[in-house]
Amino acid sequence: MNTIENDENSLQPEMPSAPISASPEPEVKLHPVALAAQEIRSEMNKVLIGQEELISNLLTGLFAGGHMLVEGVPGIAKTLTARLLARCLSLDYSRIQFTPDLMPTDVTGTSIFNMKTGEFEFNRGPIFGNIILIDEINRAPAKTQSALFEVMEEQQVTVDGNTYPLQSPFVVLATQNPIEQEGTYRLPEAQLDRFLFRIIIGYPELHEELKILQRFRDDFSNRLIHEVKPVKTATEIQQLRVLVEQVHIKDELLEYIAKIVHQTRNDADLYLGASPRASLAILRASKAHAAIAGRDFVTPDDIRQVTGPVLNHRIQLTPEREMEGVRTVDIIKRITESLEVPR
Repeated sequence: MNTIENDENSLQPEMPSAPISASPEPEVKLHPVALAAQEIRSEMNKVLIGQEELISNLLTGLFAGGHMLVEGVPGIAKTLTARLLARCLSLDYSRIQFTPDLMPTDVTGTSIFNMKTGEFEFNRGPIFGNIILIDEINRAPAKTQSALFEVMEEQQVTVDGNTYPLQSPFVVLATQNPIEQEGTYRLPEAQLDRFLFRIIIGYPELHEELKILQRFRDDFSNRLIHEVKPVKTATEIQQLRVLVEQVHIKDELLEYIAKIVHQTRNDADLYLGASPRASLAILRASKAHAAIAGRDFVTPDDIRQVTGPVLNHRIQLTPEREMEGVRTVDIIKRITESLEVPR
């Protein structure tokens, strides 16, 4: 923090005091955000090879306080990446495998009658934790999906008229396979809207796959995972999120975000545009993106970097465009490029 020195020299007229530095105050405070991201990335890279974009988006979502949906074909380390992120943090971690026969109480918990006390006691479900990995989220029916609505938005669970708050930080990392659709259920739009990001990942490059084989040729039991150590606590994550909130964003950039989202509601190729929750998501994610880069202010590039993952699951193509094979990412790119970038 800038300080004003009031020594004797500053009071002498022939030695006027130097002007106070105009360097932004939060820049020094934001350094821990970039440092924390670097530490977490370094630990995860002990095991992972490639997937840099996935890691970057997970860190952005973590510091922005949002939930993330990771989509990709089987075997490309979606679950492993979530496990590694949890190992890098001293947080309570739970994994829930969604299946067609999973009931809401299997997620949230249930009340059980205690014969000794003569009262019902609430047994907390696996959703009570800090980082919750929901594997194959689209395999559970709508009844179970609905159990996540209150949890993801309000971070609390209501059972039998009683409300139980969840501890902070609380992050849901969900995975789904976009290829195999047998025995799956499409996620409700209301639930999709509660995810800050939908992160789409693909196969590794040839040189990355070669490095994967080289790294694990003598490690069939994944012993490398145990070398990943926690580097941040729950309290530290909360403090870093406060720093992210302090990142400055100009009014011109707020207008830029509003124009992007508004354009999705008036695009002829889209059946469903983005909601105001999407605008807030871009705001939060762009601040986190800037903080991870070590800046205390948002740039247009921060906004453009996070717009794709924020919007790609919140907009719907018209049936005609969907049949033509048009992708939502193409529409998002066209919209962002058509708008004038603030200077």
